[in-house]
Amino acid sequence: MTASNHSSVSHTVFYLLGIPGLEDQHMWISIPFFISYVIALLGNSLLIFIIFMERSLHEPMYLFLCMLAGADLVLSTCTVPQALAIFWFNMKEISLDRCITQLFFIHSTFISESGILLMMAFDRYIAICYPLRYTTILTHTLIGKIGVIAFLRSYCTIFPIIFLLKRLTFCQNNVIPHTYCEHIGLAKYACNDIRVNIWYGFSILMLTVVLDVLLIFVSYILILHAVFHIPSQDARHKALNTCGSHVCIIILFYGPGIFTILTQRFGHHIPPHIHILLANVCMLAPPMLNPIIYGIKTKQIWEQVAHVLFIKQK
Repeated sequence: MTASNHSSVSHTVFYLLGIPGLEDQHMWISIPFFISYVIALLGNSLLIFIIFMERSLHEPMYLFLCMLAGADLVLSTCTVPQALAIFWFNMKEISLDRCITQLFFIHSTFISESGILLMMAFDRYIAICYPLRYTTILTHTLIGKIGVIAFLRSYCTIFPIIFLLKRLTFCQNNVIPHTYCEHIGLAKYACNDIRVNIWYGFSILMLTVVLDVLLIFVSYILILHAVFHIPSQDARHKALNTCGSHVCIIILFYGPGIFTILTQRFGHHIPPHIHILLANVCMLAPPMLNPIIYGIKTKQIWEQVAHVLFIKQK
């Protein structure tokens, strides 16, 4: 596991440490990881099944939610099984190709989720600002096209990173203090100049996730402007209530990521294991809590969940 500093050596195998400094606590840390993953798998799978089977839920909002649940399944499956393998079986070794494959799906799925959240904000904007034209604007065909564009955007923007990493010579340390691979976290072990990787990663972040956040913010300003011009207080309350679940998911998705960036930038005194734990929270919390939030706050979904879970007892 020791690294050689000779430029002629390029590592093809790396070692993921898990959570550095807490190696003796890995077995205990694995418990919330495992429980969160099981909840994410069951919750999102059940959500997809219910939306797919129940025709009354084939509306734009629920179709976007179905896409989000699918992305959550991919995101959690890309990270948690690898972490559990480290915690339970000390399986730290990962090949370079597998590491690049993992980070490709992690980053692309993260961007996909951001795009889906933007689509859901657009859905709420149309539903509140143009309620009479809602079904004629957001047809199933348009939803399908928007969904394809969102996924193509994420995969096409992350795909060049594969070649940006494959061109590098990894002659420095091959021990990664993390539970999963990520772009710059891997690139920094190269002995080449990685400024292209850094600037490309920054550009992608600005043109996708940051742009999505700005557009979501603008859409909610327009939504609030429209809501507070509704004369009926009950109608205003109902309109705001329909946005509640989406706002919770937005905070849950972007909140930990923003907090992680701030701690990495300004929290130099924070121990490394806190940074790693926060990074894992970004991957674990949204997939686990998204179906719970929508299940609790959305009456139609809650009724269908109750019907599926308790139908055999009736």
